Amino acid sequence: MSNLNGFKLPQSKTQGFTLLELLVVMVIIGLLAGYVGPKYFEQIGKSETKTARAQIDSLGKALDQYRIDVGQYPSSEQGLAALNKNVANDAKWSGPYLKKDVPNDPWNKPYLYKSPGEHGDFDLYSLGKDAQQGGTKEAEDVVSW
Repeated sequence: MSNLNGFKLPQSKTQGFTLLELLVVMVIIGLLAGYVGPKYFEQIGKSETKTARAQIDSLGKALDQYRIDVGQYPSSEQGLAALNKNVANDAKWSGPYLKKDVPNDPWNKPYLYKSPGEHGDFDLYSLGKDAQQGGTKEAEDVVSW
């Protein structure tokens, strides 16, 4: 080989990877992904459940403040919307009791609220990822009681 000035350029002796070497690397990466992937997604499910528990706790505190001001928890018909709007036109209402709108649960479903509750003054819960009663792990119901 020569360049424009007549000088010879050194020939490079680079070697590529063989198909076998590439396949071995791909198998190793696949094994690592098969081991790490499920553990990673399990942690995501746990964090969603922890987020739901924290939100239910926060909503419960807002409901308690509502009860202190008004004298009772909002009815099931009024729902959690009573924390941000005076839906009953109650003179004792001193809200809003939340800085933002009532959030959905981490699975983008509304929290379920019932007052009077079966487990206390009110029941506040999420049905989890599967949106069905019961379940385990990330499909487990997250409840206030």
